[in-house]
Amino acid sequence: MAQQTDPMLDSLFGALADPTRRAILARLADGPAPVKELAEPHGMALSSFLKHISVLERAGLLVSAKRGRVRTCRLNSDGFRPAEIWLAARRRRDSGRIDTLASLLNGLRTPAD
Repeated sequence: MAQQTDPMLDSLFGALADPTRRAILARLADGPAPVKELAEPHGMALSSFLKHISVLERAGLLVSAKRGRVRTCRLNSDGFRPAEIWLAARRRRDSGRIDTLASLLNGLRTPAD
């Protein structure tokens, strides 16, 4: 079976694969926050943390804006939409397969004596 790749989905799922990035997104679900505040619980150099922010931005999961010396990040919930669409398609496909299997199994049942 040929593998189909979608660069946007690859980027999105790649961004979500890292626990630090998932923690950042979970925090941003509560509202926008400056990068410095987001970095504090992770105990890493700011330059390393900014790489995580960059990955999330490229994946479309967060948006940042700089005002003066402060860069503030906010969640971009629309960025999750490609994953939602992809997962919904998998669910529909798998649900159809399960329905077909159930029909086949029901056809194999013998009436109780």
